[in-house]
Amino acid sequence: MNSIIVPTDFSETSKNAARFAAQLANQIPESRLILYNVFDTIESGSDGSPLESDDDGRKSLMELALTSIKNELSGITGADISLVVEEDRHFVDSLERYVRHNHVQLIVMGITGSTRLGQVLMGSNTLNIINRKTVPVMVVPPDAVFKEVNNIMLICDFKEVEKTIPVAPLKSLLGLFNANLHIVNVDHEHYIELTEEYKAEKAKLHEMLAEFNPQYYFLRLFDFMDAINQFVADNQIDLILTIPKEHSFLSKVFKTSHTKTLAYHSHVPIVAIHS
Repeated sequence: MNSIIVPTDFSETSKNAARFAAQLANQIPESRLILYNVFDTIESGSDGSPLESDDDGRKSLMELALTSIKNELSGITGADISLVVEEDRHFVDSLERYVRHNHVQLIVMGITGSTRLGQVLMGSNTLNIINRKTVPVMVVPPDAVFKEVNNIMLICDFKEVEKTIPVAPLKSLLGLFNANLHIVNVDHEHYIELTEEYKAEKAKLHEMLAEFNPQYYFLRLFDFMDAINQFVADNQIDLILTIPKEHSFLSKVFKTSHTKTLAYHSHVPIVAIHS
């Protein structure tokens, strides 16, 4: 059973991520959805005075709200949908613990901000759960409309691939889809022919992922984001895979000072996979 967990705070962004995940589940064999909510205990009022709180009552309200989302999703997916509501002050800790203990394969989360990925300040919870390095995290843009995943792009720097490519989780994720795999490298120093170093790393990577018959692209462009934009458009990319590093694609996309508009990314989810 392939378990997909969708944290929700009942915002429209998280509801859209849930709808996206439900349609995604239709493409993934033997999948189930988990709608997940964490609520915090109310301890005191604004003046510090104690408040009477009925945690059982609040939990029932959260479950009722999740049931409403479940009823909507049941109309667009045949996957089994379960509801989980937990009381915890620390959302990320609670989610990580649930994922580890319940053999979840994928987290699907929304992001906050405008509809252009380049102008988005990623929600801190989403960033934090990616940094926990538990399972792959799919980041769904707020206006994403689901398309069947036929073309997947893996962004790779081709540096020490045997050490830096998380082979097992990457293969597990790719195995969920019957999609074309495009492995892309952008470097302004690429010339007519690849260097011997790039050739050697490509050979190693191909041996690791040969079963997915990947195609390789080495783009000589100075603007990284323009290169990614154009590739997404030209190759009808449905999903972008990235392996977060200090200066990775994710850090470029979600850097608040970034001024480029990622027009072609507004409907393309990104999946972060850690080694």
